[in-house]
Amino acid sequence: MGNANETTPRNEGEGNRTAAKHYNEAQRKFVESGKVEPAAKDAERALETKEAEELKRAEEEGRKHAKPHEQQREI
Repeated sequence: MGNANETTPRNEGEGNRTAAKHYNEAQRKFVESGKVEPAAKDAERALETKEAEELKRAEEEGRKHAKPHEQQREI
């Protein structure tokens, strides 16, 4: 089970606030790092290489699992 002194439950279930907090902090740090623009340019270049077909297949697979209104959304 868990330690009685723990302040956060081990399994927060759907809507895990702790995970959301960590994710949001990581995203904020990434944006503030100045690495967004270079990463975007790297991704754009990848679409012009032999890797492009694999990336398109991965996107199509991901869209299969999306909600219907998200499946046609342009990224």
